[in-house]
Amino acid sequence: MASYRTPLSRARGLGAAGHGVGTWLGERVGGIALVPLCLWGVFAAMRLAAHDYAYAVQWVAQPVNATLLVLLFAVSFWHMHDGLRVVVEDYIHKTLSKAGLLLLNLFVCGLAGALSILSILKVAFSGGVS
Repeated sequence: MASYRTPLSRARGLGAAGHGVGTWLGERVGGIALVPLCLWGVFAAMRLAAHDYAYAVQWVAQPVNATLLVLLFAVSFWHMHDGLRVVVEDYIHKTLSKAGLLLLNLFVCGLAGALSILSILKVAFSGGVS
């Protein structure tokens, strides 16, 4: 009996772990969602640049604008987290360094996203009063 194995038999069981498609799809959905949100954000920033602080506070207090701003920041930081995670997983090979960078990525993106969204909500609900 020969112990020769075909290339196919050697490759079986060595495929993807099964989570790659979900990650890939999430990155694409986030990227597609960012296109109209960023276009809206650029238009809004150009419009707000021509006015004063009081107008900007009044503008953020409008429900549609506050909602779109929150969506813009939430999707942006989620997309940034996903992208940086893929870069770290692909190019950092030391286990401790990889774990540390993945945790740093999570905390920085989470903290920056939470602070930006809470700031928008504070202005939207209180009208910018400190």
